[in-house]
Amino acid sequence: MPGTAAVQGPLWGARAREWAELQEPLARPLFETVLGRFDLGEGVRVLDVGCGTGLFCMLAAKEEGGSVAGLDASEQSIAIARERTPAGDFRVGELEELPWADGSFDVVTGFNAFQFAASPANALREARRVVSLEGEVAVAVWGAPQDCEAAVVLKAVGELLPPPPPGTPGPFALSEPGALESLVEEAGLTPDELHEVPCPWAYADLDTAVQALASSGPAVRAEQEAGREIVEQAIAQALQPYLDVATGIVQLENVFRYLVARP
Repeated sequence: MPGTAAVQGPLWGARAREWAELQEPLARPLFETVLGRFDLGEGVRVLDVGCGTGLFCMLAAKEEGGSVAGLDASEQSIAIARERTPAGDFRVGELEELPWADGSFDVVTGFNAFQFAASPANALREARRVVSLEGEVAVAVWGAPQDCEAAVVLKAVGELLPPPPPGTPGPFALSEPGALESLVEEAGLTPDELHEVPCPWAYADLDTAVQALASSGPAVRAEQEAGREIVEQAIAQALQPYLDVATGIVQLENVFRYLVARP
């Protein structure tokens, strides 16, 4: 089955700088919680697959003595990751064909990444291959739809896209009870711990919120279909219930969950 980097790379790379500056920092509560789960001291090797513009790797690199690597489909995103962490090993490629040897890492992470692979199970098998026998894999996905106010934006953008092929998993497919555990087991990993992390998205004003959310890959794809103005209007309309008129702040309450698994 062919990979998806050729499709996903240009979409996520189109507004990589805006993503890095406006949207990715809102994931810090999740990133920092996952980092706190691991001992990333001397000699620990970390790989983030689907690393985007590299904020997680930058935070991980601040730990003394460890080393970080990242892979993403977007050349523009990887360029920013290299700016942020010059000592990191960042590469452009497919989630299902990781360009590292067996057992190269002690920790492998993926934040809303594996579901973008042509076969998420195959992508996780690659994560299992490159992690050491004593290592761990952390897979982070959306929490339940009812706990994620960002779902309204995903829906608004999705309505501007062509209908997906029958059976195509949606953004919350791995949020169904037991779905994440079943996927890691299919990939030959053993589920260990499942945690949930509150991760609010707060923006200084509506324009910033629209710009940030329009920088995602699906929003760029919707722009190709409907034009940027229509996409931005749809996002702005979806955000109206979350706009504090008195302060101008837009805030979406979200919950993410992550599963730690072992080879």
